[in-house]
Formats: sequence, structure tokens, C-alpha cells
Amino acid sequence: MAERNSPLARNITAEDRPGGLIAVCFQALGGPCEVLLATSERSHALELGTVAAREAWRIEQKFSRYRTDSVIADIHRQRGGFTTVDPETASLLDFAEQCYRSSEGLFDITSGVLRAVWHFDGSDRVPGLTEVARVLPLVGFSKVQWRAPRLLLPVGMELDFGGFGKEYAVDRAYELLAARRPGPFLVNLGGDLRANHQPPDGCWQIGIERPESARQTALLLELEHGALATSGDARRFLLKDGVRYGHILDPRTGWPVAGAPRSVTVAASSCTEAGLISTLALLHGARAREFLDDQGIKYWIVE
Repeated sequence: MAERNSPLARNITAEDRPGGLIAVCFQALGGPCEVLLATSERSHALELGTVAAREAWRIEQKFSRYRTDSVIADIHRQRGGFTTVDPETASLLDFAEQCYRSSEGLFDITSGVLRAVWHFDGSDRVPGLTEVARVLPLVGFSKVQWRAPRLLLPVGMELDFGGFGKEYAVDRAYELLAARRPGPFLVNLGGDLRANHQPPDGCWQIGIERPESARQTALLLELEHGALATSGDARRFLLKDGVRYGHILDPRTGWPVAGAPRSVTVAASSCTEAGLISTLALLHGARAREFLDDQGIKYWIVE
């Protein structure tokens, strides 16, 4: 979700792109977003791009852990007692519980509380064993009492939908546009994307950034349709005594995963699925490639 204290920009612009495409651009979910449409009708492109932007903003406002008016903030205010959630939130909690159980605790939406001791700002301030051990009892979805639509979050624990929120927003925006437009389009929210059909001049050209440089491309992929999601460990880290600590934390130990690739890109039918698999791959550390091979999907790794 968006960074703390960064206001949501409401500017939407349209610009021509090669191949007879129009890009509708906006800011959401902490970064630049765009909808690419194969059309020459700028007003129609802006109308559709606005639909996607408003859905991204809606999801960000509703589920951001940084906002005081979000559903997550309301749940946190009611910690220690039961609260009743709306159907959309319930479906995401069901999904989170399924991910937690199927991953044997590797994917855990309660692990965000570890931010209290881990600050991945490029410094050498690595927390001590005691600091991590103090916070770790507040991690574990199994400690949450959840049976739709009622939720009880124990005092001190937190929920964080950031592990799939952006990918969920891609799929929601895609569904809204697919119901309105049969022609080719691609939804790209901060590098996670989904397309319905290939554009007139061939495939969608997707650049995967080098982990050490946002201005250089490590891979150039061609996408006809479907979704791509990338999980990486490029810009948030600690460096102490020559050891690099990436921001991908194992929620079972509270410590960074060792030996993970710098980035993993996964292709799937939905962006939520692609994002989940790419994140789980990083959480498998040195076994990322083995895990991905077992999934029977297309993937690309940047070491």
C-alpha cells in the first residue's frame, strides 16, 4: 500500500504511445500506474483510465495500514474484541487464511508488526535477538479468531494486506474494464499488471528492472494476455559487516530470508495468483527456483 504520509494524487493524464496506444497515467498504491489502451479516442481512454484509477484509490483508502480511516485501522482500534467486517474484507481475510495454511505459515498478514524492530533504510542498524524475540509472539494468523464475518485480533497484533493489496487492485481494475471494453488493454499498477488481449502491433512489451537500478532493464518480456507480478528485494535493506539483510522476513523466525533471488517475476491468469507465487518464492530463499518449478508456471529470476 502507499507510503506513510504520502497523499494520494488525483491527477489523471493521457499520452500517446507507439503502436497506436494511449496511456492513462496516475499515482496510486505508492507509485506510478497506467492503463494502456489500443485506441485513438482519447476521451474514451480517459474515461476507462479513470475507472481503473478510482478503483485503485478506493482499495488503497479502504485497506491501507497507514490511513486512520481505513478498514484496517478500524480493526486495529477494536483489538481484543470481536468486530464484524464487510463481505469484501471477509473475502480477503479468507484468502489470507488459505495462504497462511497452505504455505505452512510462510505467508502471514500479521507479520507487518515486525516493522517495529526492522527498519530497512540502508543503514547498519540490525536489531538484536532479544528485540526480534520480543515482537515475534505478536505474529501468527493462527492466533487470530476468524469466522466470517466476525474477527477477533488479539491486543498488540496487526493486519497488513500489503502482501496482495496491489495485485488485488490490478485484478479489480481489470474486471471493471473488461466489463466495459472488448478491445485490447493492459492495467499496470506499479509494475504488477494484467492484459486482456495483445495489441494490434504484436505483444505487450514488459521490461523487468535490474534490482540495483530502476533505470536499467534486466529482462524484456512479451505478453499476449494474462498477468505478471514481480516481487523483489532491491531498495529496502540493511548492510552490516559486509552482510546484506533484505526486507523479506520469514514470519516464523522474524529474520530476513537467506539466499533469496533479488527479484522473481511470475506469469499467471490473475495478478493476485502471480503476486502470491512470486512472494512465496522469495520466502523460500535459496529454494526459490525449486519451489517455482514445483508450481508448473512460467517465471523469471534475476539474481
